[in-house]
Amino acid sequence: MSQTLLEQLRQITVVVADTGDMQSMEQFTPRDATTNPSLITAAAQMPQYQEIVDNTLRQARQELGESAATSDVVTLAFDRLAVAFGLKILDIIPGRVSTEVDARLSYDTEATIAKARDLIAQYESAGISRDRILIKIASTWEGIQAAQQLEQEGIHCNLTLLFGLHQAIACAEAKVTLISPFVGRILDWYKKETGRDSYPAAEDPGVLSVTEIYNYYKKFGYTTEVMGASFRNIGEITELAGCDLLTISPKLLAELESTVAELPRKLDPQAAAGMEIDKVAMDQAIFEQMHAENRMATEKLAEGIQGFSKALEKLENLLAERLNSLEEKVLVSSTS
Repeated sequence: MSQTLLEQLRQITVVVADTGDMQSMEQFTPRDATTNPSLITAAAQMPQYQEIVDNTLRQARQELGESAATSDVVTLAFDRLAVAFGLKILDIIPGRVSTEVDARLSYDTEATIAKARDLIAQYESAGISRDRILIKIASTWEGIQAAQQLEQEGIHCNLTLLFGLHQAIACAEAKVTLISPFVGRILDWYKKETGRDSYPAAEDPGVLSVTEIYNYYKKFGYTTEVMGASFRNIGEITELAGCDLLTISPKLLAELESTVAELPRKLDPQAAAGMEIDKVAMDQAIFEQMHAENRMATEKLAEGIQGFSKALEKLENLLAERLNSLEEKVLVSSTS
């Protein structure tokens, strides 16, 4: 009997669930999982996770005291909630979970390092080894420098919002554990720029970008893993079959699982090793020059940081409303 695309993909690529919904993880049994504020916001509004949210808010209030501002309680609760969901996810998956640093710290190396250390300390206090955690950081120059320091401390990092080869090379030179180049967002930019409605999967600009990065890494023996992310269709996924990892939404996982067809391997380390590729020296000046010359990467990185920051603000507003509701109920019950 022929295999599904998902079954074949799992033989050559590590499949990661791009969701905060634990039920989807149980359904598709990925090795790893990744979350961000948007995914946590969606999960936090599901009835089955209300107890986690409420308990996290109560603990944050108790830790900071009754006189603490709601905004301070919510800020603390967000970090705790990210870890709480991470712990739930780690009960389901055998591998690693990515937990994101506040995107508003993307241009602050020291603040990013401090936040990452705090997240790892929370996981370790819950009995989780740091080997099962990836700290998710935006691929700014400052973020990459933070990741380099964290990796030296044994804190593994997932560099996200990655749109260009210059970002990928800087990450590899910094010896980060994993990068997440954004396939679909690159496609979105080119469709808007060119006015085209679509691209054949093999010509998809996002696919071509990840393929270039993968081949560069394998050619020069970098150990940093490549995890394609942000997919718009299964064609992008099948064109990257053989990539180290791919993080895929439940909707596209279901489509892969229901499709029976041959899946040829497209990315191969042995093939990459034989390619003629020029090595690029990398420092901050070269990074900034290459970034400025890549309008797509410049625009999408800034847009991504802004989007992640807005998603975080939305989650904070949601948590503030929930905290006020909880405290009003306590007040009513104490006066009745």
